[in-house]
Amino acid sequence: MSHKVKPSVQSLKSMPADYRFLGSPPLSDTLENSSSGSSVSVTIPRNGHLKNGFKGTRDSVGGVDNGNEDSPYSVSNEDPVVPLPRSTDRRWSDTSVYARKKVLQFWVQLPCGNWELGKVLSTSGEESVVKLPEGNVLKVMSETLVPANPDILDGVDDLMQLSYLNEPAVLYNLEYRYNQDMIYTKAGPVLVAVNPFKEVPLYGNSNIEAYRKRSNESPHVYAIADTAIREMIRDEVNQSIIISGESGAGKTETAKIAMQYLAALGGGSGIEYEILKTNPILEAFGNAKTLRNDNSSRFGKLIEIHFSETGKISGAKVQTFLLEKSRVVQCAKGERSYHIFYQLCAGASPRLREKLNLTSAEEYKYLQQSNCYSINGVDDAERFQAVTEALDIVHVSKEDQESVFAMLAAVLWLGNVSFTVIDNENHVEPEEDESLSTVAKLIGCNINELKLALSNRNMKVRNDTIIQKLTLSQAIDARDALAKSIYACLFDWLVEQINKSLAVGKRRTGRSISILDIYGFESFDKNSFEQFCINYANERLQQHFNRHLFKLEQEEYIQDGIDWTRVDFEDNQNCLSLFEKKPLGLLSLLDEESTFPNGTDLTLANKLKEHLSANSCFRGDRGKTFTVSHYAGEVTYETTGFLEKNRDLLHSDSIKLLSSCSCHLPQAFASSMLIHSEKPVVGPLYKAGGADSQRLSVATKFKDQLFQLMQRLGNTTPHFIRCIKPNNVQSPGLYEQGLVLQQLRCCGVLEVVRISRSGFPTRMSHQKFSRRYGFLLLESIAAKDPLSVSIAILHQFNILPEMYQVGYTKLFFRTGQIGVLEDTRNRTLHGILRLQSCFRGHQARSRLREHKRRVTVLQSFVRGEKVRKEYTELLRRHRAYSAIQSHVKRRIAKRQYKATVDASVVIQSAIRGDLVRRCAGDIGWLKSGGTKRNESDEVLVKASVISELQRRVLKSEAALREKEEENDILRQRLQQYDNRWSEYETKMKSMEEIWQKQMRSLQSSLSIAKKSLEVEDSARNSDASVNASDATELSGSGGDFRTHGRTRSVGVGLSVISRLAEEFGQRAQVFGDDTKFLMEVKSGQVEANLDPERELRRLKQMFDTWKKDYGGRLRETKLILGKLGSGESGGSAERVKMKWWGRLKSTRF
Repeated sequence: MSHKVKPSVQSLKSMPADYRFLGSPPLSDTLENSSSGSSVSVTIPRNGHLKNGFKGTRDSVGGVDNGNEDSPYSVSNEDPVVPLPRSTDRRWSDTSVYARKKVLQFWVQLPCGNWELGKVLSTSGEESVVKLPEGNVLKVMSETLVPANPDILDGVDDLMQLSYLNEPAVLYNLEYRYNQDMIYTKAGPVLVAVNPFKEVPLYGNSNIEAYRKRSNESPHVYAIADTAIREMIRDEVNQSIIISGESGAGKTETAKIAMQYLAALGGGSGIEYEILKTNPILEAFGNAKTLRNDNSSRFGKLIEIHFSETGKISGAKVQTFLLEKSRVVQCAKGERSYHIFYQLCAGASPRLREKLNLTSAEEYKYLQQSNCYSINGVDDAERFQAVTEALDIVHVSKEDQESVFAMLAAVLWLGNVSFTVIDNENHVEPEEDESLSTVAKLIGCNINELKLALSNRNMKVRNDTIIQKLTLSQAIDARDALAKSIYACLFDWLVEQINKSLAVGKRRTGRSISILDIYGFESFDKNSFEQFCINYANERLQQHFNRHLFKLEQEEYIQDGIDWTRVDFEDNQNCLSLFEKKPLGLLSLLDEESTFPNGTDLTLANKLKEHLSANSCFRGDRGKTFTVSHYAGEVTYETTGFLEKNRDLLHSDSIKLLSSCSCHLPQAFASSMLIHSEKPVVGPLYKAGGADSQRLSVATKFKDQLFQLMQRLGNTTPHFIRCIKPNNVQSPGLYEQGLVLQQLRCCGVLEVVRISRSGFPTRMSHQKFSRRYGFLLLESIAAKDPLSVSIAILHQFNILPEMYQVGYTKLFFRTGQIGVLEDTRNRTLHGILRLQSCFRGHQARSRLREHKRRVTVLQSFVRGEKVRKEYTELLRRHRAYSAIQSHVKRRIAKRQYKATVDASVVIQSAIRGDLVRRCAGDIGWLKSGGTKRNESDEVLVKASVISELQRRVLKSEAALREKEEENDILRQRLQQYDNRWSEYETKMKSMEEIWQKQMRSLQSSLSIAKKSLEVEDSARNSDASVNASDATELSGSGGDFRTHGRTRSVGVGLSVISRLAEEFGQRAQVFGDDTKFLMEVKSGQVEANLDPERELRRLKQMFDTWKKDYGGRLRETKLILGKLGSGESGGSAERVKMKWWGRLKSTRF
């Protein structure tokens, strides 16, 4: 039998097995022959070279079909027209027999269910002998062996690169990467994230920058978020990131990481910080510790982040789904209620504790049920501070925060409200204890009204109102319903406040990225209504996943005429029909039974078994239990509490109680309940004799929310992240194969990889393709249709026919092909933009130079005109200044000349008069006789003495007035000193300067007084000597005695003033030195063991005492001087004013 291999294949025999050209498919897609029905299989021995082996028949080994079916090393003899075989042919040839003969590695499933890598030592019939790595040898059936990938493919970051795509290969690859802290792996378009249960060095600003610049291409949540934001900008289509997985798989943390990357790329306005701070709030109020997860989300969350035209975050909106209200009033052993209760009890300030009457978490019955109050490694007090900071950032006022905490405390205290039986019919009423009074105080209602709302029920029968007393169980249900309603309304109110803070407003552009973090699939020993709704939501999300990746993918291939081999996948439509079918679906029957007043959990279970037993996904069990076969496995539900939780009734009495509260939050809660109760419904839930708070059942509302969510997600381009939980004990480094395999099967990872590897994930319409890449063609395309243009583009860039297919309306490309075109387009556009920028830059520079030239000319004219105007103004001012100066100088010169002339005339007159008098005196002396001369001289001497005395009296009076004025000035200054010393303690530095000024003023005054007295004394002495010489004979001894007395009195006055001045100087020096020293001590420049403040006060007292004493002595001195002056005065003012030359003349005459 002869076989012929293509030349292109012959040239590749020495290449490595996993070698691929850039943009080319796996080697298997090109190794195909056109001979007979036999096939050539190419396998990889341990040395890594290709070898050809031939076989005439196809072996079908049961356990190996799935693995060999996708082996890229098989070759077909037929030369097909298209790269993919028809649906009637097998995709991959079977190489298991050849591999076993070459002693290759295989996967062996141990009795415990785990897979182990082994080598086939020998094969005999249907059995094979396998050697495990530990040295153990097993004999297994050959059909159970699954081929393993070569070592070179260990730890690949994309499961599409695996040669053999089977369950153990995927498990081993994920475990290999998990042990090296590489927790992210691509599975085609899906990102698989394995929870490490520890901190891994894969986050931070450096990693964000690396993925932003695309310098790191490893799988990561950052890469998914980067792809979403780039596609949103490029395609102008809203994006969504759907995060799914079991409880504890890390969905919440993954959502926060995606938000962190989007905030880093789209940040700048500050709102991204508010978006990130919503996580602590929503986690505190919506997350709780469960047996499987320490931070389990007990609600669903969709965060829609809006972007502006420039790609910056402009706002966000948060939507929540189905909060688990029952956790408020009951918790299983080992679990906790919502985190915020424990955080409030641990982190509230003493003032808040006193206001809310808070105690420790162990004191509240709602929190006592689980006997679990803390989480290892979590500080609730620290988390509470983070929550309060986050509330501040999202603009929740301090007053509203205290109201929120008051509602939380009221819920806790409601759990402590107890009841007392009051009659034989088991009717009860609440006990008036601390719990009841605290609840009434916190919500702001009357305690009697609260008692009535918890123990009585008003029922309307026609036009009458009947008051019915509640039994113990009914009262407890009413109390718990009130607590659940308050908490649920509080949660909704917080979400509303967050949305107001993050509101987009006028900045809305229509572009958004939605991040869905919803509860994962749950299956416990006892599953109730919450698990029923959660698993229904996961069924709906799985349907969306299947629809996007499987159904729509394959249907679009068929509709566009693409040659395609259909891939079978597990469809969950049958299970969804079980939930949603009308009128005989789980939800319809549940709502129907909820409308019956006498409906019970047992009647619900019997009704479900009666109508749904024919469905393959439903199985009725004994009692109140039934089993649903979900996509992730079978879950057994117990109908206990189904009807009550579905009705979620809050009686009208409780609503009225909340509306009557003085606090604004309970009033808002009551208004919200009344608004919801007025919405129209189909098949209203009405309980005879009561008024419920909502007429829509919980299941119906949740179903409507899910349909709206699916509709919204359907209008976006989805990006899927599948979170995997490696173990149930939340231990880092522990990898349980069975648990991981179950989750991989549930999310259909293998099917996704098969479709992605053999399909065409990238598609584009002919019009869009030609419009986007048509400008790259070298020839004109004006007259060509879009299909022709598209084909021309593909041919110009030498894209292999195997890499694309042309459909009726679209072009379909394999992975990576559109990236080549996009890179070429970006490079071309970049070159065009560079050229345009250079040309525009040249134009701009030319225009700038011309503008500069014109501006320079214009500025020169403007500046010249401005300078000329300024020069003219300066010249005018200069002339005016010159004229003014000439006038002023002329007036000054005239005044000086006139003063000089007047002075000269006076001097001349005085000199001439003196000369005339001298001459006249000599002549008269010669003519006068002796007797007559003596008589006239005596008369003249007496007249001159009298005039001299009068002159001295007038002068003394003037001096006395001057001294009195000086005394007034001194008294004013002393008053100023008193005022300033009163402010001395506060103005130490300024006070010292004032003292110095005062002392200089006093000293100058004393010196002036002293000088004036000295001048007077000298004048008196000179006059006395002149008079004595001229009238020696006439004055006699009497004149000498008077002159002597006046001289002595003046000397005494001078000595007293000198002593006062000396004392003043000494005291000034002493006070100045003391003040300076105390100031240095007070400023710290000098160290001394004394109190500067006290010493300053003491110094001030000493200064005041001395000042008072000094003032008294100064006044006494003034009085003495005044008396001396008054004794000497005795003549008239006219005689004092006589000139000395007049006296001399009269004397001589």
